[in-house]
Amino acid sequence: MATSRFLGFLESRKNLTGSAGGLLGLVLTFTGVAGPYWPVVVAGLYGAGALIAPPERPPLPDFPTPSAQLEGVRADFGKLGTYLTEVGLPASAAARLTELTDLLTALLDPGWAAELLSQDPEGVHVLSRTVRQDIPEAVDSFVRTRWWTRLAPGQEPPEKHLERQLTVLTEEAERLAATLRDTEARRQETHTRYLEERGN
Repeated sequence: MATSRFLGFLESRKNLTGSAGGLLGLVLTFTGVAGPYWPVVVAGLYGAGALIAPPERPPLPDFPTPSAQLEGVRADFGKLGTYLTEVGLPASAAARLTELTDLLTALLDPGWAAELLSQDPEGVHVLSRTVRQDIPEAVDSFVRTRWWTRLAPGQEPPEKHLERQLTVLTEEAERLAATLRDTEARRQETHTRYLEERGN
């Protein structure tokens, strides 16, 4: 531990800047400028260099990149698919869910969409929240509420709430897809302008 601290000090900005000052002091000594006080000059220049050196910066935390996060969301989407196959849903809700999962599959599929999403942390967050939180919670709430509705009929059918939730989630995914499409369209337009301007 002490050795690593010592090595860390040797490589620190303060020591490197101080050493540069100390070397300057030695140069002054050899040229005769420092005179008999050369040890004080060398030590003083080393100390001054160490004082003016910029402080050490701690390394940034190594957080996963959006691409790595997208890989995790893709893996969790596979787990979600397994879970959804085990849940019996009414036909209307199942159709809405299929529409949503088809859209998510297209967004998460490796390819151009994934390339765009890897540059869009907010889009990755939206997908992550949809896959890991919103869909499981919506389906699980439906399953639990359906059981209670059988014990106390007469309430609003729980599948209506599920359909509304899935509709909102589908609209959110469609907005994300539209944003990605617009990004590609802007890139194409920019390239067109570049080619036209280059030709002039």
